Amino acid sequence: MPATTRPPAQHVPVAALVRGDLVEGVHHGSMAVLGPGGELLAAVGDVEAPVYPRSALKPLQSVAMLRHGLDLPADLLAVATSSHSGEGAHLAAVQRVLELGGFGPGDLRNAPDLPLGELERARWTVAGRAPERLAQNCSGKHAAMLLTCRVNGWDPATYLDPGHPLQRAVADTIADLTGAAPAAASTDGCGAPLFAVPLAGLARAVGRLAVAAADTPEGRVADAVRSFPELVAGEGRDTTALLRAVPGIVAKDGVEAVQVAALPDGSAVAVKIADGGARARMPVAAVGLALLGVDADVLAPFASQPVLGGGAVVGELRGLPLPQVPPGDAPGA
Repeated sequence: MPATTRPPAQHVPVAALVRGDLVEGVHHGSMAVLGPGGELLAAVGDVEAPVYPRSALKPLQSVAMLRHGLDLPADLLAVATSSHSGEGAHLAAVQRVLELGGFGPGDLRNAPDLPLGELERARWTVAGRAPERLAQNCSGKHAAMLLTCRVNGWDPATYLDPGHPLQRAVADTIADLTGAAPAAASTDGCGAPLFAVPLAGLARAVGRLAVAAADTPEGRVADAVRSFPELVAGEGRDTTALLRAVPGIVAKDGVEAVQVAALPDGSAVAVKIADGGARARMPVAAVGLALLGVDADVLAPFASQPVLGGGAVVGELRGLPLPQVPPGDAPGA
């Protein structure tokens, strides 16, 4: 490990894969579960260590842009907050955002990629199409960033520069919503500046969005995510399914196994799986949502994944139970 690298977070076992009567594999990670007032109800691992939320940061980035003059209808705001699958509706929505600012796909500065959705990627590949910036799952965010620059008279060609007014505004908004200045900064896979925050702070921020008044930037982002789950991810994606299954929930996933979700009362969950294994992300989040009172039947499709042997179910992957934090030990108690 390089001398300048921060020591790793103190993650602990949070999910287990059982085949037959043997635990075959264990995922380590951390999770923060917060109550409606932002109080810590349950914690496992290191919920105060900074993590990169990756695309789970997008709701906060969208709030920053709305605070600085971006004005989009709810469907286009949803795609600006998305990690879309590259479906036709997604690409058309991104194109609409670009056109509002007089931009085209060539103005995007995100990394070219194939669509994120498995079916869309297969179709793209069969058709012999090369990776494109429009197809990359963060293109909605980048299109919104360009439009925000147009509204403010900022240079759109350099919008990914960490010192750009847009990115400084994003960092300030993250600090405001999480309650802590970003602990580290890097570059996300799409090329945008990326800020590290504690899991507890990330949960707190998304909880604030969930209870915000409808006419605020926070409330508008929450409404867009709730109203257009098919644009936030895509058909067959677990975050879209969760948004449809739990009334009023605000949820977003991020690569390297990050998941955030907040209920309408502001209670919230934030998960980070240490090894980046996406298969454990939602089962662990389901444990936290159960602690917040979400019905077990509603959570059943998310709480476990079957383990197959010869085509038959012989086990499952499931999140491990998480301990409660005694009220006197909760931060701010």
